[in-house]
Amino acid sequence: MKKSLIILCLLGVSFKITAQAQTTSIPDLITDRPDATESPTVVPVGSLQVETGAFTTSFEDNGMKEEVFTYNTTLLRYGILDNLELRIGWNFEEVQTTINGMESEDVASGLSPLLFGAKLAIAKEKGWFPEIGLIGHIFLPFTASSDFKPEFTAADFRFAFNHTLSDRSGIAYNVGGQLGGASAEFAYVYTFAYGYSITNKLGAYVELYGDLPEDSSANHFWDAGLTYAIAPLIQLDATVGQSITEGQDILISAGVSFRIDKK
Repeated sequence: MKKSLIILCLLGVSFKITAQAQTTSIPDLITDRPDATESPTVVPVGSLQVETGAFTTSFEDNGMKEEVFTYNTTLLRYGILDNLELRIGWNFEEVQTTINGMESEDVASGLSPLLFGAKLAIAKEKGWFPEIGLIGHIFLPFTASSDFKPEFTAADFRFAFNHTLSDRSGIAYNVGGQLGGASAEFAYVYTFAYGYSITNKLGAYVELYGDLPEDSSANHFWDAGLTYAIAPLIQLDATVGQSITEGQDILISAGVSFRIDKK
């Protein structure tokens, strides 16, 4: 359950209502963080987009508390074609366990498996027909620190959809699956997000997401957050959330995203 959450947060966002009334031809900055919903939009050809941040989660059950501190959730996205981008990402994290108020001396820390993948833009939005994209990743075990090296190579895929509701609001959702990591069990993945532009720079969203393993209990979560554009190609974000089912008492996240365009 924890691993599913970490993967979702690494992949991160994105639905974002771009409320920037720009008069130039510069494409809007559309990120794949801070939420779990991925955008179907790819970055422009020759552009490098950097999305990074940190988050913490905690869960307490029967006197045992586990806190996860992820200090780096960097995702690099590079546009190679009009409809295709390459993606590389990694986490640096620390897990602290407390039993009956006593902190364990055994603290797990290090890099999680490197993420490598791609996003393909399939269709543009037209009327009731949504914008559609396809995203896939593989997580390489040999790139991880010993504390976070999984037993199985993990992979995931998802179809991403986006609908514009008005000049200031829209919905986005993902459906897909993931396999491997702690076990060889396949899990279906879903997300659904609603976003609203409060001003030309400030946006807000609320989201439901989760996974449904074939042979285990389903995991469902919610989160909500804000994005703020400090410049046309620089965005700050903040998120809070928790699980609906057991597994997460609190999620707190913050980050920054920026894009470097081809000259």
